[in-house]
Amino acid sequence: MEAVAKAKARGAGGADEESLRVFREYIEARVWAKHYDEDVPVDVEVPEVPLFRFLDDSVRGFPGRAALVFYGRRVSYRELGEAVDRFARALRDKWGVGPGDVVALFLPNTPQFVIAYYGALKAGAAVTPVNPLYTGYELARQLRKSRARILVALDMFQDKVLSAIEEHGAEPEAVIYTGVDEYLPRAKALLYRLAGRKPRLRLRAGRDHLLTRVLKESQPRAPEVEIDPRRDVAALMFTGGTTGVPKGTMLTHYNLVANVLQIDAWWKRGRKGKDVMVGVLPWFHIYGQTAVLHTGIYRAATILVYPRFEIERILRDIDRYKANIFHGVPTIYSKILALGEEKLRRYSLRSLEVCISGAGALPRAVAEGFEKLTGAKLREGYGLTEASPVTHINPIYGEARPGSIGLPVPSTLAAIAHPEEPRLLPPGEVGELVVSGPQVMKGYIDEEANRKVFFECCGHRWLRTGDMARMDEDGYFYIVDRKKDIIKYKGYSVYPREVEEVLYRHPCVQDAAVIGVPDPRVGERVKAFVSPKPGCEDKLTPEDVLEHARRHLAPYKVPKEVEIRRELPKSAVGKILRRVLREEELRKRGLA
Repeated sequence: MEAVAKAKARGAGGADEESLRVFREYIEARVWAKHYDEDVPVDVEVPEVPLFRFLDDSVRGFPGRAALVFYGRRVSYRELGEAVDRFARALRDKWGVGPGDVVALFLPNTPQFVIAYYGALKAGAAVTPVNPLYTGYELARQLRKSRARILVALDMFQDKVLSAIEEHGAEPEAVIYTGVDEYLPRAKALLYRLAGRKPRLRLRAGRDHLLTRVLKESQPRAPEVEIDPRRDVAALMFTGGTTGVPKGTMLTHYNLVANVLQIDAWWKRGRKGKDVMVGVLPWFHIYGQTAVLHTGIYRAATILVYPRFEIERILRDIDRYKANIFHGVPTIYSKILALGEEKLRRYSLRSLEVCISGAGALPRAVAEGFEKLTGAKLREGYGLTEASPVTHINPIYGEARPGSIGLPVPSTLAAIAHPEEPRLLPPGEVGELVVSGPQVMKGYIDEEANRKVFFECCGHRWLRTGDMARMDEDGYFYIVDRKKDIIKYKGYSVYPREVEEVLYRHPCVQDAAVIGVPDPRVGERVKAFVSPKPGCEDKLTPEDVLEHARRHLAPYKVPKEVEIRRELPKSAVGKILRRVLREEELRKRGLA
């Protein structure tokens, strides 16, 4: 009878009466909007245009402005636009790439990443960026899952590419290689080659190509392509979602255009041709991709490009180019502060105006120390791949509440939901953070996964973030704990199940479990627990397990510690209990 009563009480979108009350009083009313900075709109108008329209607009409006600066080499918007058009034309004419196809990018932050990304979009294809730290095994898995036809890779990664193809069965139609020297200043490029750093490529006839030649032989005129922004995928991002199993997240042109405009609206909306942005966040990750690359191009900004984190080079460039926008993660800001006053006095960082921190909790001491050092505003935000990614940011000039991820960005609804039921909870209660807005993904490739993360309530489609949180009565949100077991190491997400799958491939491993161990220096360290198969009790060693992991995992995923146990704790049905291991570890370290 209770179930019948509940069913009768449900209203619009399957919501019960309490959900509707919470929705109307707080969510629909957008209680948080009263805390927006003065010039931030409640909603942004999202045009139905392809993502590459932003680049075309900046090329037309600011052709001579530097779009990218790479180790001192300036690439103007005119030069960038021509290279993008040439690459799009080559993809269409040489390989017939078009709508429905996928181009994989195995590149660090470089001008070539931008050329290949936007060129693929202009050919009508989707892009799937691959983590440059991936092994051949991991690269092959993403190539297969994405069904990428073309792979654009850094020449230094050829061994990994060949491993993916020859050892792990991936076979894109073509591999296009490029080198960092191709966009270095002339003198630096010469020194790079004289120092023997340019690798010798083994090109397979008809299958492997050089980007320089591809661009030279193509016409500077992009093909005509029809894009349906709401339906057509621009970026196919692989993330563990709420289950820890990497899956393809489909972000449409509309999703990404919306999130760029939402980010732009948060600070000096519509500003064009005046910003200089620090491009140190990796572009294979959606945070750096949207917040820096796409938003920078929309604003016709100059982006300082870094293929790796070189702290003193970055500080020197902030001083030299008068950078004013910096997107980072907590560890970057803490490392800058850790240099000490003597080193930091060498550089003027006073040009910085706005700095945003994501991918982990921002310690209050770091925020205060960095603001004192630079005079900039350092604000914590929040997002996830499935939302393109930004959903929350603290006000730039208004009240930034310590420990809060801030307020929902324009055109975004956020709420706290029951973790297992499709109903909303009132302010102050802890539940699962859910969001709804134009930046929320089209969905995962796997329909079954979509059924687990989406639900309907109060007339809206909500995305479950997998993070436990609460909202206060003013609309500020606070992350309380992770529903999922993702480990945050130096801003990277490490999915325990993915690491465990690799450990299980070791011939002597019977059971495996991976957890995150709190470490103030890196966020969380990866620790693995394994038990040996019968007959392997004297053969399995921590060093052996670590060596196996290094062969199959990117460095940040490799466990920093391995503990071998006779058996791992399990439930009555035989499920390994990570929770028990985590609790034991915390007690052992005096953290519980």
